[in-house]
Amino acid sequence: MNQLLRFSGSVKRDPAIETWMKAHTGDLGVIAQHWFEVMRKCGDDVRELLHDGHPTACIADAAFGYVNAFKAHVNVGFFRGAEIADPEGLLEGTGKFMRHVKLRPDRDFNAFGSNEANRYRIHRHEKTRAGGVTTSVLLLPFE
Repeated sequence: MNQLLRFSGSVKRDPAIETWMKAHTGDLGVIAQHWFEVMRKCGDDVRELLHDGHPTACIADAAFGYVNAFKAHVNVGFFRGAEIADPEGLLEGTGKFMRHVKLRPDRDFNAFGSNEANRYRIHRHEKTRAGGVTTSVLLLPFE
């Protein structure tokens, strides 16, 4: 069974996402824009679209991450987030696949944790399994 969430219609740069970004100003907009840019830089084959009203990043047609701004925080979400090692317990969610991190402007939005050792970055990882290459995007400590 294929457990990837796939979207047709993803493009290299979606004008609807630029409109979304312009509509989300202030501290929350800065956080959302920053983390979506990080997702965009995960590879030359990263594509995007607006899904359920928020910017979604894909590798080809398979979604891997999204950002969404709320009243007091931004979610940085991962469609296969349940597979991410999370020893610090930073990821939220109880679903079968998805997880997210809540980022607030009153904290350093580059730091998911409380100190320098807990800083994370998004990292693209590919590994070969029977039947082909599986691509995932993980959170890893900044080096």
